[in-house]
Amino acid sequence: MKVLLRAIYPYIYMVLFLTIPFDNYIRALPNILLIALLALFPIVLKRSDLEKIRRGPVIAFFVFLVYLGLNSFFYDRFMEDVVVIKKIALAFGLALLYIPVEDSRKVGTAIIFSSLAAIIFSVIKIIVIINISEDIALGYSREVIESLLIDRLYLGMLSIMSVLVSIRMITKEYHPNNQYHLVNIIVNILFVFLMVSKIAIIILAAIFIVRMLFSKYRVSRIMAVAVSVICVSVLAISYINLKKESSALENKDQMESSFLQNTVTWELRTTVWQCAVNIASSEGLLIDGLGTKKTRESLVECYQETIEGNWKRNRYVAMEYNAHNQFLDTYLSFGLIGLVLLVVFLVVTFLKNYKHHFTLSVLVTMIGYLMVENVFHRQIGAYYIGFMLIVLMSRNFMHGNNEEKES
Repeated sequence: MKVLLRAIYPYIYMVLFLTIPFDNYIRALPNILLIALLALFPIVLKRSDLEKIRRGPVIAFFVFLVYLGLNSFFYDRFMEDVVVIKKIALAFGLALLYIPVEDSRKVGTAIIFSSLAAIIFSVIKIIVIINISEDIALGYSREVIESLLIDRLYLGMLSIMSVLVSIRMITKEYHPNNQYHLVNIIVNILFVFLMVSKIAIIILAAIFIVRMLFSKYRVSRIMAVAVSVICVSVLAISYINLKKESSALENKDQMESSFLQNTVTWELRTTVWQCAVNIASSEGLLIDGLGTKKTRESLVECYQETIEGNWKRNRYVAMEYNAHNQFLDTYLSFGLIGLVLLVVFLVVTFLKNYKHHFTLSVLVTMIGYLMVENVFHRQIGAYYIGFMLIVLMSRNFMHGNNEEKES
């Protein structure tokens, strides 16, 4: 019986990741699959499975998670913070539940097919919208954005993971599956540009630069540095022009402005980041943190006091936008120690994975999204960070295919 359950276990894990993008349509199924994995885990786990994990990152993340729980408990904020802590625990739990899985390609395949399914679903809806609309602006059209299966930011995250998995699965020697992985890479990259996910595009560029740094040719490494300088310059120029872009949006009618303000993600993020920094400065050194509820209330108060323009101020207050940065949010909610423990986890993980292009690219992706989103405020964010933790905490995720080491 144990052998049979151990054979079934990876397929349950595979179906879980296949269904995540369709959570709005089959909300109960991922929870049922998680319960099944939890029930089977102690039955199928073998002592030898523990050798698959990188103990440094696992211990570092566990200490981070335990501290958040203790911080909330001792400062009498547990009921307020438990929603976020549960999502962080979910991400960590997914990594632990992966331990008995022997064939990691099943999980990678699930990421690839779930990404393609989400793209096909979204593209079909976009085509339908184009056929019934006379004028559609791809990327910034409200109809196009609303037609996406999941939030644009997380769909971009899924596409990046799909690209990385396909790159990992391509073998140096000829294999008939190589062509399918190449097609998957092209489809996902094109879709990222189609939906104009600026964050995903920037992270893809960063991954490309990381890949060039792993090249054995000196000219490629020099080009990587040059490209990095160019990218930083472009981002700086974009930041300088941000206020001009924001001013132009104010001239639009209210409905159009409402939608465009939400899609100009950098304008939104710079506003909430400034408020988060202002709160941190006014509170002084935060050792214990404010808690998630007080952090949210402080941000709303900042929007009311600092944002000019009634429509924009009312919008930010009504939506109660969070800090859109996991580092800032962790510092404000759980204090300096919480932030330090999160950074320690990332540093330990880097030291364990820096010699390998695939795992380092996943780490770059994780850090990129931690910098622009409170990923642990959304369940889908916890799921996909969980997949990244699987890669970063496993010794040999999809081992044997193009294992790249630093020269």
